[in-house]
Amino acid sequence: MKDRNGNSRPTHNVYVVEGEGDNAYWTKVGAAWQHADGEGLNLTLTALPLNGRLVIRTPKADDQSNGKAGR
Repeated sequence: MKDRNGNSRPTHNVYVVEGEGDNAYWTKVGAAWQHADGEGLNLTLTALPLNGRLVIRTPKADDQSNGKAGR
């Protein structure tokens, strides 16, 4: 997917986080692209969480679907 600026790589990952602290479980549920003016984000979700909280983080090289990503 491309954003309106033609960028195909998302600027952020979207996670649903369940639990707190060391017991928190992070599941990637989407991606986000930052607006050119830096004032907002466009989100694409691949799943809609029913509980937990959404967290938007910049991607890191070691972000894999390992359940602890984004920290």
